[in-house]
Amino acid sequence: MDKIIVKGARENNLKNIDIEIPKNKMVVMTGVSGSGKSSLAFDTIYAEGERRYIESLSAYARQFLGGESKPDVDSIEGLSPSISIDQKTTNNNPRSTVGTVTEIYNYLGLLFARIGVPYCPTHHKPISSQSVEEMVNKILEYEVGTKLEILSPIVHGEKGTHKDLFDELRKDGYSRVRVNGNTYDLAEEIELEKNKKDNIDVVIDRIVIKEDIRSRLFEAIETATKLSKGKVVINVIGDKEIVMSENYACPECDFSLPELEPRIFSFNAPYGACPVCKGLGKTKHIDLNLLIPDWDLSIPEGGIASFKYGKSKSFGRHENENDSIDTIKLNTLCKYENIDINKPLKDFTKEELDMILYGSNKIY
Repeated sequence: MDKIIVKGARENNLKNIDIEIPKNKMVVMTGVSGSGKSSLAFDTIYAEGERRYIESLSAYARQFLGGESKPDVDSIEGLSPSISIDQKTTNNNPRSTVGTVTEIYNYLGLLFARIGVPYCPTHHKPISSQSVEEMVNKILEYEVGTKLEILSPIVHGEKGTHKDLFDELRKDGYSRVRVNGNTYDLAEEIELEKNKKDNIDVVIDRIVIKEDIRSRLFEAIETATKLSKGKVVINVIGDKEIVMSENYACPECDFSLPELEPRIFSFNAPYGACPVCKGLGKTKHIDLNLLIPDWDLSIPEGGIASFKYGKSKSFGRHENENDSIDTIKLNTLCKYENIDINKPLKDFTKEELDMILYGSNKIY
């Protein structure tokens, strides 16, 4: 319906009013004081919409909200469930929104998890399921000699000691597991805090890419997917980890998603958060122009804003008690790398500047 039809409104001082209000329009009610504007808008139309909304909630939620009586009106047609939120200005919590207060957010999360279609953020194509054969072909694209670790993610963000699980894995013949990023031998006793959420991956196999590895790789991935209900983690040693799934994976790149579930869309759970910004929506970076406000200065002259050079500015003097630890470290680095610490920063080569800003891998 394109309008709200009110018949026989008798709330407060309304005298059996019949009215039709168009939808998708801004409707203004005017009149002298006591003419029934609030009685019609809030005590009749909104009260009935609120009552219908509360009836749509679970019994658990209704016990906190209380029951709403039906307003004194014959009938209201075309009215959708309505809500009115009074947001307190003293509450600065960004999560306190219409969606959270009314629990609509929970229903939306459930809706997205059940009928949502995930898309690859790189290729903007729907993420579809991958067969074991497709996974194997994708992995075999790596260069010969690449070392891989095939893992099966069987526990993701669950509390408990998981002793029964470890015993079951031992009986099934598995020898290693990865718990929260650390690899353990199942022959040893693995103790976990029961109130802490853990991630457990079973190490299925360790493989080096070569010509005759296809059947072994296929068997390892098939075992992993059966153990974890369709998911497998490929740890490319020294590079990255790829999560593949028989449910959701981009056909053109390594981007994969676990099975869609409501907690992925929850702001109180980390599972759906962006891995880069951790769900905050922003990241912090160092601005080189703020760190080095004047490129014409040398380091002892204060060219690097965050670096407080010691009172003794003579190059290479470590024994002076006025020199800070940072000064000594920098002097040592510059001495062994033959870097002139007294020249302006604009005259430093990129290699020299990177060594000072980001450090050196060498041991002095």
